[in-house]
Amino acid sequence: MKKYQLDDMSLEDLWHLHNDLTRILTRRCERQKQLVEQQLAELGRRFGGSPNDVPKPRPYPPVTAKYRNPGLSSETWSGRGKQPRWVIEWLASGRPLDDCRTQ
Repeated sequence: MKKYQLDDMSLEDLWHLHNDLTRILTRRCERQKQLVEQQLAELGRRFGGSPNDVPKPRPYPPVTAKYRNPGLSSETWSGRGKQPRWVIEWLASGRPLDDCRTQ
């Protein structure tokens, strides 16, 4: 349909056209979705099962704090990752990190 034909249509005709288009698009999208799901199922059968068969990452135990800031006991560090500011300042002052170790 050409644009000038749409401009000449009545509001009621345009709404009917809109409803028809929506219904057709919904049907085609559903068909396309079913085709993609069938293709995914076929690939799953061919290459190793369903998405439920994908292994889950192993659970890691919680990491406990190994160091505690003597000046503010709520600040802790596990010894992993980037050093917190208080650890950097502690080490810069020449004190050993073992003085902050928790029991």
